[in-house]
Amino acid sequence: MLMEVKNQLRVFGLSVKYALMREMLNKVTFITNILFMILNNACFIVQMLVLFSLKEDVGGYSFREMLLLWGMAAGTYGVSRFFFKNSFSLSDTINNGKLDAYLVQPKNVLISSITNEVETSAIGDIIYAYIMLFAYGFTIPRFILYTIFIICGGLILTSISVIFSSLSFWFSKSDAITERVNSIMIHFATYPDGIFKGIVKIILFTIIPVGLANYLPVRIIREFNINLFLIVIIVTILLIVISFIMFYKGLKKYSSSNLMIARM
Repeated sequence: MLMEVKNQLRVFGLSVKYALMREMLNKVTFITNILFMILNNACFIVQMLVLFSLKEDVGGYSFREMLLLWGMAAGTYGVSRFFFKNSFSLSDTINNGKLDAYLVQPKNVLISSITNEVETSAIGDIIYAYIMLFAYGFTIPRFILYTIFIICGGLILTSISVIFSSLSFWFSKSDAITERVNSIMIHFATYPDGIFKGIVKIILFTIIPVGLANYLPVRIIREFNINLFLIVIIVTILLIVISFIMFYKGLKKYSSSNLMIARM
């Protein structure tokens, strides 16, 4: 079992490595994409400066805490899009019979299919996330927690995308649902949870777990709580397991398109 996990991690690492090497063939484009993403994210700071000149807090968040929230949102987005870019187009891969190339390889089908490409600009999101941590206030414990949480958040975003994308094995038009869920996860991650009430807040901590990917981590960094920390870790593992189960149950219903596409 441990050997199999080790082999899968090695395959995952190699897949990301070669995808990154392909992107770095044009170094100017590679660096430009990263820098422009950092600048694009930084526009938020200007907006927040204007807003906080009018109000002392937004949804219970101070200016520094909003920086931390946006950094967390950028970091989780960056991790999911850099390491697992194709998980967000998995519905298209399933619907158009593009899994054929991965089925004939001696690798984990799900891991191979979602790590075959990387999104270069996502590196800018990850760098921006750590810039926001320094702006909030850097300490070694915060840095460790922050790193754990953006990894967990990235895995949560990826798992949710895989779970909803796997519905495409059963329902041909489910890609619209997947796109909407992914959009909501990104959109709501940048708003403080204090502005949401009732059923909306329940949904954001359950069906669409933005709260577990972003809100709880920010709360834990502000004031450490071991119970909340364990909840984030356990839910992350649980969602990963569910995503694998959903995908492989659906894979039994997969219809090949007979596409002959080579993958390295």
